[in-house]
Amino acid sequence: MSTVTHTSGQQQTDLAAPGRRAQAAGNGIAGRVFNGFSHLFLAVWAIMVIYPLLWVVMSALKTDSEVIREPLSLIPKSLQWDNFARAWTAGIDSFFLDTLLVLVFSVTLTMLLGSMAAYALARYEFRGNRLIYWMFLSGLTLPVYLAAVPLFKGVYNMNVVFPLLGPNKHLTLILVYVAWSLSFTVFFMHSFFRTLPHSIAEAAMVDGASHTRAFFSVMLPMAKPGLISIGIFNVLGQWNQWYLPTLLMQPVAGEPKNQVIAQGLIELSVNQGYKSDWSGLFAGVTMAMLPVLIVYIVFQRQVQSGLTAGVGK
Repeated sequence: MSTVTHTSGQQQTDLAAPGRRAQAAGNGIAGRVFNGFSHLFLAVWAIMVIYPLLWVVMSALKTDSEVIREPLSLIPKSLQWDNFARAWTAGIDSFFLDTLLVLVFSVTLTMLLGSMAAYALARYEFRGNRLIYWMFLSGLTLPVYLAAVPLFKGVYNMNVVFPLLGPNKHLTLILVYVAWSLSFTVFFMHSFFRTLPHSIAEAAMVDGASHTRAFFSVMLPMAKPGLISIGIFNVLGQWNQWYLPTLLMQPVAGEPKNQVIAQGLIELSVNQGYKSDWSGLFAGVTMAMLPVLIVYIVFQRQVQSGLTAGVGK
């Protein structure tokens, strides 16, 4: 009896084996097709991203006649390095200095205030915790264009009370950048701080550290991957910001003109357009583009580790 049962079970297994092999073969073919389609899509996407960047850089090394007659060509007949010097002296130097001045203070304040707020909301339970957190998140849903009129009037009115604030003032743009970037910074760092172990902070408190000391000496260094990631995002967002500087950095009679890089490139494009200095314009765009591209390439691994650190904890 047992022999008959064993034989019938073996026959069923033999009959099912071709079906499993066919299913495995089908899954293998489907997997190869999907991988091929994915690689093709990534290749097309890489070309769509790399070609415009390479086109801008190579156009900055052409003459004006080459830019007009052969606009899509990537190989200039001769490298015109003097285009960069001409664009730099046309105003890019002052645009760079103003942008760096604003970004150094705005990004630093954004990271400091955002990480402190995110840490308190993530690690301490108190009445109104969730309300404050959702108020920060509500800032992500408000387009900056809706706040343009009250922001513009508020900036001009503040100049009456505080001379350091008002139109064409670096401090005004710094504070607005901080307020504009806090929502996403708190949202990102809140999730990151929640993944850090409580035992380390408790050990620091047992050793006599205050809440402030535990935050700055223990928890903040542990959040370094997240800080680098959100710091890069803030640098990219504030470097490429055009609407807020155009709204707030309005020229004032009797004061030097202050313009950031995106705002200055628009003026440079208008001025150079009338002079038909297209190579100088491309050189200015290249100089504005390369710093943020280099920053991202240098910190690419840190950004990726910061984005995935919370998943593995």
